[in-house]
Amino acid sequence: MARMIRPLLALLILLPLFALAGGIEVRQFDDPVLERRYQDLTATLRCPKCQNQAIDDSDSPIAGDMRDRVYTLLQDGRSDKEILDFMVNRFGDYVLYNPRLEGRTLLLWGLPAALVLLGALVVVLMVRARRRTSARELSAEERARLDALIKRERTE
Repeated sequence: MARMIRPLLALLILLPLFALAGGIEVRQFDDPVLERRYQDLTATLRCPKCQNQAIDDSDSPIAGDMRDRVYTLLQDGRSDKEILDFMVNRFGDYVLYNPRLEGRTLLLWGLPAALVLLGALVVVLMVRARRRTSARELSAEERARLDALIKRERTE
């Protein structure tokens, strides 16, 4: 009985390690530059299934297919731009973490800058308005009223 428990226990300990090793993809690259390009591309492409995860980090089947396609296109000698264009044509602009500057993405790129400029303009206008009100001299009537209030305060 003790002889059966030890191998069973060892199997139970090693089973999760085998499961993890099964999910690791091994890609063979002859050129380290090509391997670096693969890593950069898979880190910059977003998984269409996962909300905000790059395909190099995603376990979804579609991310695996995308990694396979990137690998194949790199082996075919395609440029990074051609690979990104292929992925955008197939999956849409969502797969790019940094959307391209185009007519339909101008609002996406320009809105933050416009809001910062608008906020700066509002701050400048508020500061100017406060300076104008605080720098204005008291009229004779306001000065007399202020003096009366000060005298009343001193006598009480």
